[in-house]
Amino acid sequence: MTQTSNPLSLPEGMAISADIQSGFETILTPEALAFVAMLHRRFEPRRQEVLAARIERTKRLDAGERPGFLEETKAIRDGDWTVAPLPQDLQCRRVEITGPVERKMIINALNSGADSYMTDFEDSNAPVWENQIAGQINLKEAVRRTISLEQNGKSYKLNDKVATLIVRPRGWHLDEKHVTVDGQRVSGGIFDFALFLFHNAKELVARGSGPYFYLPKMESHLEARLWNDVFVAAQESIGIARGTIRATVLVETILAAFEMDEILYELREHSSGLNAGRWDYIFSAIKKFKNDPDFCLADRSQITMTVPFMRAYALQLLKTCHRRNAPAIGGMAALIPIKNDPAANDKAMGGVRADKARDATDGYDGGWVAHPGLVPIAMEEFVKVLGDKPNQIGKQRDDVQVTAHDLLDFRPEAPITETGLRNNVNVGIHYLGSWLAGNGCVPIHNLMEDAATAEISRSQVWQWIRSPKGKLDDGRKVTASMVREIVIDELEKVKLSVGGSGSDTKPYERAAKIFETMSTSEQFTEFLTLPLYEEI
Repeated sequence: MTQTSNPLSLPEGMAISADIQSGFETILTPEALAFVAMLHRRFEPRRQEVLAARIERTKRLDAGERPGFLEETKAIRDGDWTVAPLPQDLQCRRVEITGPVERKMIINALNSGADSYMTDFEDSNAPVWENQIAGQINLKEAVRRTISLEQNGKSYKLNDKVATLIVRPRGWHLDEKHVTVDGQRVSGGIFDFALFLFHNAKELVARGSGPYFYLPKMESHLEARLWNDVFVAAQESIGIARGTIRATVLVETILAAFEMDEILYELREHSSGLNAGRWDYIFSAIKKFKNDPDFCLADRSQITMTVPFMRAYALQLLKTCHRRNAPAIGGMAALIPIKNDPAANDKAMGGVRADKARDATDGYDGGWVAHPGLVPIAMEEFVKVLGDKPNQIGKQRDDVQVTAHDLLDFRPEAPITETGLRNNVNVGIHYLGSWLAGNGCVPIHNLMEDAATAEISRSQVWQWIRSPKGKLDDGRKVTASMVREIVIDELEKVKLSVGGSGSDTKPYERAAKIFETMSTSEQFTEFLTLPLYEEI
C-alpha cells in the first residue's frame, strides 16, 4: 500500500502517529474517530481504575492471599435471574473457528463450515498498526460480503452460507500506542471495538445479525461492568437499540473463575455466554501464584483439561452458564492437521476428537478449533450428542458442586523434564520472533501457538527457576544459568526450522534475548506483549 496524500481530519485533541496508507481513510473517518474519542474521554479513567485494582490484587496474592467466592456478591450467585434471550444466529455455536484478522484467514474461516468465527485483534494477532487497520477494512468488506482475494493463482471469495462473525478486541491492559486523545493513549480494546461497531453495527442488523464480541483477559465483574457501560453508551451514540450488542466473555483468568455468575449478571442484557479459555487460564494460574512456594505445575503437556483444577473450572463454567440460560463454549484444541506424517496426524486428530467429545458429553454447547481442517471432526462430535438441537442449555448440571479448594487444586506437579523445559524455551523464542515479524498465530511442533501458549512457556520457566519444587525429574534444579544455556541451543534449532541460512533470523535472535531476560529477571513482566508492543 502507498501512503495517502490526503491527511486525516482528526477530532480536536486526537493525534495519530502512524502512516495512513491508501484505504485507511475509509476506516479512520472523522465520525468514527470522534466516536473513539468520545468513548475514550468517558471511560479511560475507569479503565485505569480497574487496571490499578489488578495491581493491588496481585500484591495481596503475592503476600499469600488465596482467592475465593465474594461474600459481597452472594445474593447475585444465589439469585434467580437469567441473561437476555439470544439472537437467532447465536443459538447454534457447536463449532467456532478462531484466527487473526488477516484477509485470507477471514474468508477461509467464514467458509469453513463452522457455526461461528471469532476473528481476533488480540492473542492470535500481532498488533502492528497495519494489521489493526487492514483488519478493520477486511471485516467491513466481510460484513458486506464483498471481501475477496487473488493469491498465488487462486481466487478466494465468500460462500452463500458463512459462519456468524464474532470479533475479539484487545483486552483492557493493552493500549493503541499510535492514537492519543488529550495526550493519553487510547485503550486498544475500545479502539478495536469502536471502529468495528461504528462501521458495521447497522449493516449487521439490516442483514439479520448484530455486532457480536468476545471479551478477553477479564479478572473481575467490575471489568465486565465497565464493558457493559461502554456498550450502553456506544449503542446510544450510534443509534441502535440497547441490547443489540452481544458479548461472550473468555474466562481465562483464575480470578474470573470465582466471579462467573457476577460477570454474566453485569452483562446480562448484552451477554452471549462464557468460554473456557484454557491456555490463558493456565498462564493466569502460574502468574497469580508465581511466588507461592507450594505452587509448581508440571510440564505444559501434562496440564490437560482433565487435571483437577482445570476439570473443576470447566464444570463450574458449564453449570453457571446453563443455570443463567447462557451458552457455554469450550476452549481451543491447539492441535492442527499434520500433512507429512499420517500416523502423527491420526494421533492429533484423535486428540481433537476426544477433546470435543468430552465437552459435548459434559454439556457444552460448542467448542473452538484453530484450523478449518478440524471443523468436520469437532462438528461430528457435537452432533453425536446434540443431534438437531442448536445447543444443550437445558442440560442443567446440578450434580456439579465446585468449591474454592477444587479451583485451586493445582496438580500435577510432576514430571518437570528437560524436554519440557526445552520445549518451553523453543516455543517462546519461535513465537516471539514471529510476533516481532508481524505474525501472531504460528504453527509450531504441530500445535497452533498464540500469545496465550507463549505466555505459559515463559511464565513456567520463570516460576521453575524460583520455586523450590522447580526440579527436573533427574533431580537437577532449574536455574537461570541452565536456561541461558538452553536458550543458545534452542535458538539455533528455531533458526533452522524457519528456513535456515537464507532466512531473516534477526527477529528470532532478538526474541531469544527477550525470552531469556523475561525468564531470568527478578521482576515478573505481567504480559509479554506489553514490552514487545513498544518494539514494533
